Amino acid sequence: MRRILTTVVTLGLALSSGVAVAYAASDTPRRGTATYEPIRWGTCESTGLAARNAQCGLLSVPLDYAQPGGEQIKLAVSRIEHTTKDADYQGVMLVNPGGPGGSGLDLSVLGEYVPKDAGDAYDWIGFDPRGVGASEPSLGCDGGYLGYGRPPYEPTGPKIEKAWLKKAKGYASDCARIAGDLLDHLRTTDTVQDLDSLRAALGAEQINFYGFSYGTYLGQVYATRYPQRVRRMVLDGNVDPRRVWYDANLDQNIAFDRNMKIYFAWIARYDKTYHLGRNAKAVEKVFYRERARLLEHPADGEFGPDELTDVFLQAGYYVFGWESVAYAFSAWVNDRDPDPLRSLFESANPTDDGADNGYAVYLAVQCTDAPWPTSWQKWRADNTRIHSAAPFLTWGNAWYNAPCLTWPAAPGKRVRVSGTNAPPILLLSETLDAATPFSGSLEVRRRFPRAALIEGVGGTTHAGSLFGNACVDNAVAEYLASGKLPQRAKGNTADKRCDPVPKPDPTEPSAKRAGIATLSRLDLQRRIAGY
Repeated sequence: MRRILTTVVTLGLALSSGVAVAYAASDTPRRGTATYEPIRWGTCESTGLAARNAQCGLLSVPLDYAQPGGEQIKLAVSRIEHTTKDADYQGVMLVNPGGPGGSGLDLSVLGEYVPKDAGDAYDWIGFDPRGVGASEPSLGCDGGYLGYGRPPYEPTGPKIEKAWLKKAKGYASDCARIAGDLLDHLRTTDTVQDLDSLRAALGAEQINFYGFSYGTYLGQVYATRYPQRVRRMVLDGNVDPRRVWYDANLDQNIAFDRNMKIYFAWIARYDKTYHLGRNAKAVEKVFYRERARLLEHPADGEFGPDELTDVFLQAGYYVFGWESVAYAFSAWVNDRDPDPLRSLFESANPTDDGADNGYAVYLAVQCTDAPWPTSWQKWRADNTRIHSAAPFLTWGNAWYNAPCLTWPAAPGKRVRVSGTNAPPILLLSETLDAATPFSGSLEVRRRFPRAALIEGVGGTTHAGSLFGNACVDNAVAEYLASGKLPQRAKGNTADKRCDPVPKPDPTEPSAKRAGIATLSRLDLQRRIAGY
């Protein structure tokens, strides 16, 4: 699943098996019956966390839970404590931003975005999953892999195909050389065990959990393995557990192509602003014309069709940033100014050392959660077939995942997700979410019989809760405050319907600003949804 850019140990076993935790002898657990000593909390390096008086620390966990006394790794953790009276305290709330491979250390701030102060009664816990960000070790294989100079996505001849296969195999080999044994222990099930170690280290009998995108799958698997340890859970942008992960990527290709047509129609609606075409088909024609032109003559010698696709892909995820992408494309088409497009691409694709951390962990998780086809002929046949109907993303997505063909760690078995014994949980999704199609939310609702699903009807935004949509966000607040869910409806359907996150209007006075400046909203959404 492209960029959705990311424990089995019982308390008794953890205490007797030498699971190491960062301790402070003078600091004893205040809540729950667990006897784990808590993480040694200190000042956070992040200025945003420090400004909120957050605390940060490291939690040591086994690299391999089958050998709990063996090599240890460290998870970076942050905490913003509840501000209500202790009598109103509702427990710890762990947050995962998705990916897999997304850094969640800063997401202990999420509680302040919950309406009606409903987040104030929780200790919000952000953390970087194993291999990610400030956790130790942090995986990186080739920082420049996703930068300029890649072969064209569409393999119009065997030379391009061979170049991509060589490039993908090289990346997998680099990861094997750099990461070693870590690659064998980055499955979702490993992080689920880490979640339970974190629960125990925090002295909690149960966790509350807020997962975005891939984080919804992490939550599903945790609730499957440890239903009695789940108190409340919000899952936004739900992964279909039947489709992990090869099939999920094929599903995305069709969904993103549809969303591009929706976006082209929005651009056409504001033709007086962007001058790119008066109807969706006209704008689409301009896009594919320019993509072909950039194949022959890359802007500034390096910004080509791959980079243009990557920039537009942002608009397939969220309505946040729609203006930025349209503004940048208009500057290129009408003025032959490539700088706005380059700025958008480079902001999302840094190439310094370690810049591929999220991508490396994304692959390490997705390539090993479940088996992928080992025959390139099957990949070629599937993507050729889908590309004929959905040409926007298909080949770019195939090459993004191609290192899984030769990934140097053995895949595990797909987890059979079941919420039969799980408590009531809240599911969220917009109807036309391309990264995690709505059918996945319906499937999760079916498997969790006490869950309720809220649908943002007709929306294309992925994992967009707590971004100002009152209908959705107030329902989240009510659930976090009281545990109350919308009444479950009969049939295979949503239980509550809301308007989606609204599309921007570039003609409104408040929206008349430099297009690139609006990207800050998109950057924040990426951080939360694991783009």
